[in-house]
Amino acid sequence: EKKIPDSIPIDLSLEIFSRLPSKSIARFRCLSKLWGSMLHRQHFTELFLTRSWALPRLLIILEGNRECSVFSSPQLQDPYGKSSFVVVSADFHDAVVPVIVNPTTRQYASLPELTNSSRYKAFDNFLGFHPIDKQFKVLSMPYPEFCNDNRILTLGTGEMSWRKIQCPLTHFPYPQGICINGVLYYLANRTSDVIGEMPSLVIVCFDVRSEKFKFIEAEKCFYATLINYKGKLGGIREKYDYDSNTLELRMWVLEDVEKQEWSKNVYILQDDDFVDLSYVTVAGITTTGEIVLSMYKSKLVYVFYFNPARSTLQSVKIQGFGDYYDADRHSVSVFVDYVEDLYVDNLI
Repeated sequence: EKKIPDSIPIDLSLEIFSRLPSKSIARFRCLSKLWGSMLHRQHFTELFLTRSWALPRLLIILEGNRECSVFSSPQLQDPYGKSSFVVVSADFHDAVVPVIVNPTTRQYASLPELTNSSRYKAFDNFLGFHPIDKQFKVLSMPYPEFCNDNRILTLGTGEMSWRKIQCPLTHFPYPQGICINGVLYYLANRTSDVIGEMPSLVIVCFDVRSEKFKFIEAEKCFYATLINYKGKLGGIREKYDYDSNTLELRMWVLEDVEKQEWSKNVYILQDDDFVDLSYVTVAGITTTGEIVLSMYKSKLVYVFYFNPARSTLQSVKIQGFGDYYDADRHSVSVFVDYVEDLYVDNLI
């Protein structure tokens, strides 16, 4: 007679758990010390992330005055059709200090308050990650930057505290940033000591591991949305032409960082599925190279996937925002390739 095992082997248990939603994992971690220890293992965290990458999602954020609501929806699961969203986070109110959030598990932690000796107390914060050290860092650059009070904070050390960091170039940062292969990029205006001289645009490159700055001339990417194009830094700028009712997408890709060589492509879109091209903005680009555009109108979020290689356009309507959206209070932002990552929970 075959003996029935008293318990499931740990490796098999981890395989089973890795197929569950992250909300369930968060609950199971609290059920027992054994499960808590097992589900906090680095091997399980990486296994869960690998499976999550196979099913990336859209992240949709409604942001108002000191409040933020977060939702998610499947990414390109129902082309040319309608899709519903899932509330993945409780609302955050009175957020007077920056917070680190895992939208799926609803865990979050407030960052230490930043104070400035000068009268300027506005900071732009950027989150970077280094894939080798598996380390998250928050870079905080004051605005205006000439007060030279740049700070950095390393997550996961057990103590959240800011450190001062030197930056060799005085600049005014733009709030949008993107991290690619351990390098954090953001646009900035470089200030000049010459009275009357217009500031020039640069891309700030911050190595998360070494904490060193580099700078790239960026006139070509002025007002562009920074993107990760198959592991390379890129930028996309949209321009709507009212006369022809077309949307022009100009995309630059940094082919050689040292030589600062860029490739450029221009795409012209005109399609009835857009509903109103003048409302369309760039959301990002997927790992497969599809440009994602978004638009909010008539209580629907429209998401468009443009494939430059095939010149194809697919659209999805995400419904259900009527009860949440207030035109006088909220702005809508869409982010692509959101994956559930349990590693963030170990930091907050």
